[in-house]
Amino acid sequence: MADKSSANAYWAANVRIILISLAIWFVSSFGLGILLRPALKGIMVGGADLGFWFAQNGSIYIFIVLIFVYAWMMGKIDAEHGVEE
Repeated sequence: MADKSSANAYWAANVRIILISLAIWFVSSFGLGILLRPALKGIMVGGADLGFWFAQNGSIYIFIVLIFVYAWMMGKIDAEHGVEE
């Protein structure tokens, strides 16, 4: 029974990290790039307004950072639950 509860805790932590990562990516790409673009219109980054920058570049950069953060956090969770490689 302890193995099943440990497996459930492991997958709950995994799903929690995935949902948080998806929420961050959604806010950065759809929220800042589309919904809040008119509000970010006056802020200039690299010759373009901030909303356009997030739609074109920012969400990609955030996605790449999220990949590394996910790998690092999963390494910690794997070690906590004894399933590291």
